[in-house]
Amino acid sequence: MFMGLFQIVFTIAFIGIFCMIIVMIIRNIGEWGKNNASPRLTVDAAVVAKRTNVSHSRHPNAGDASGAHGFSTMTSTSYYVTFQVESGDRMEFHVSGSQYGMLAEGDFGRLSFQGTRYLGFERN
Repeated sequence: MFMGLFQIVFTIAFIGIFCMIIVMIIRNIGEWGKNNASPRLTVDAAVVAKRTNVSHSRHPNAGDASGAHGFSTMTSTSYYVTFQVESGDRMEFHVSGSQYGMLAEGDFGRLSFQGTRYLGFERN
């Protein structure tokens, strides 16, 4: 009885996770295509905000799910910059760590982007 219930729950969970992965892949391909179809624009803009998102994940060592051999921790940082254009609209872009470090709040210049894809910023 318990094994049959476990197999059903495991199968449903596996199918659910698989479906979420497929949906994410389709969304990313759709955004990529939309960005490629968008015009490349360069506009006057100011850097108004910067933020980071740090995520952590733990994985058991030696493939032992119990953690008897300890855990490895992996940290990942994502960088985001918000620009304000002349019309007052604001746009936030995911940028590389080096681009994030080179930009400062209050910088004015020319922002280049394509859809939701950040292409660059040239200070005046």
